Amino acid sequence: MKQLFAGLALAATMISSTAAMAAPVKPTVVLVHGAFADSSSWNGVVKILEKDGYPVIAASNPLRSLKGDAQSVADVLASIKTPIVLVGHSYGGPVISEAAYGNANVKALVYVAAIAPEAGESTADLAGRFPGNTLGPTLAPPVELADGGKDLYIQQDKFHDQFAADVSYADAKVMAATQRPVTVEALNEKSSEPAWKTIPSWFVYGDKDKNIPAQAQAFMAERAHAKRTVAVKGASHVVMVSNPKVVASLIEAAATAK
Repeated sequence: MKQLFAGLALAATMISSTAAMAAPVKPTVVLVHGAFADSSSWNGVVKILEKDGYPVIAASNPLRSLKGDAQSVADVLASIKTPIVLVGHSYGGPVISEAAYGNANVKALVYVAAIAPEAGESTADLAGRFPGNTLGPTLAPPVELADGGKDLYIQQDKFHDQFAADVSYADAKVMAATQRPVTVEALNEKSSEPAWKTIPSWFVYGDKDKNIPAQAQAFMAERAHAKRTVAVKGASHVVMVSNPKVVASLIEAAATAK
């Protein structure tokens, strides 16, 4: 009888091990926030991805300089051994474009209301290339920094209409109070050779985006030969906050693409 139980236990262990070996490893999703936001802007997306079994890291973006911010994210990527889907919002787009360059572990890039620059372009260049960007007049007077740089914030009373018009006033008020500033230098720093030239990309944005006009985002998606582009009707610049299911669905599509 003992031998029978031992045999059954061994068989169960072998079946369990075989099933574990057969189950594909899901890629780790790394989410990079943009300017005037923080990692909490991904909360709705994180909940969906984790429910669906994806490991998720919402990386902190320093918002100090493009190369420094990209290196910060690249350091996080270097610590991950599984395949990676790298996602960037807004100014997080140039950051992921730089951070993923040359990293064979990154299997997909997802641009969420994000800038996808060519070499030599900056966030400011692309955000202002097409009509519809109304960010400038909503900015507060720059905060002078000890190193000679300048920090930018959106005026809190203008934050909802400019940045998050399809989010409730109550939620937008909290977002405005907790927004993280970006330096003028970071927005104007020129990009290096972008990773989207060698890594497949996906794009999603709102057609009512006032920070990066929809026309600019459609242009960048076409230029990058995006695998899929989703324009969300009525969505603002924070499409991942107002439409987390749509954004999570596109991320999962990128994660499962062959």
